[in-house]
Amino acid sequence: MLNPRVNGTKISYYFICHRKLWLFDRQLQFESDFSPVEEGKFISETTYPDERHEIKLSDGAVLDFYDKKHKVVHEVKKSDKMEEAHLWQLKYYLYYLKSYGVDGVTGKLDYPKLKKTLDVELTGEDELLIQEIFGKMTAVVTQEKAPERINKKFCKTCAYYEFCWV
Repeated sequence: MLNPRVNGTKISYYFICHRKLWLFDRQLQFESDFSPVEEGKFISETTYPDERHEIKLSDGAVLDFYDKKHKVVHEVKKSDKMEEAHLWQLKYYLYYLKSYGVDGVTGKLDYPKLKKTLDVELTGEDELLIQEIFGKMTAVVTQEKAPERINKKFCKTCAYYEFCWV
């Protein structure tokens, strides 16, 4: 069953930083003018130039590209540094589509700059883990105070860096 407080971006943020997830859930979104995000959008748009991009789903999730002929959801990323988060974001999209009766869909994580592609499938075990993640995410976003800052290398390139560290 889908959780109304969850979308693909939040799944990704859950794996990257709980504080970022908490802030994003409260509509504190700093990505719109952030150059690494803009670069990622450009890469996504130019990877499949003849295809329709950014298919919006009812929960606010956005698929980078869906190949309906082959039933493949493509998630295009700039770098594989956050690959676990990317993988679970894509698995969430597969879970989402399956919950609406779209069966037999698989996924591809595309890293065009790296010339790397990963095939992704949703297993029964993944579905159970996603449901667990929904509960854990709810616990994070319903906290009264923001989770503690983390101090990782990638913090310096995060759109929320100034909010957390300045």
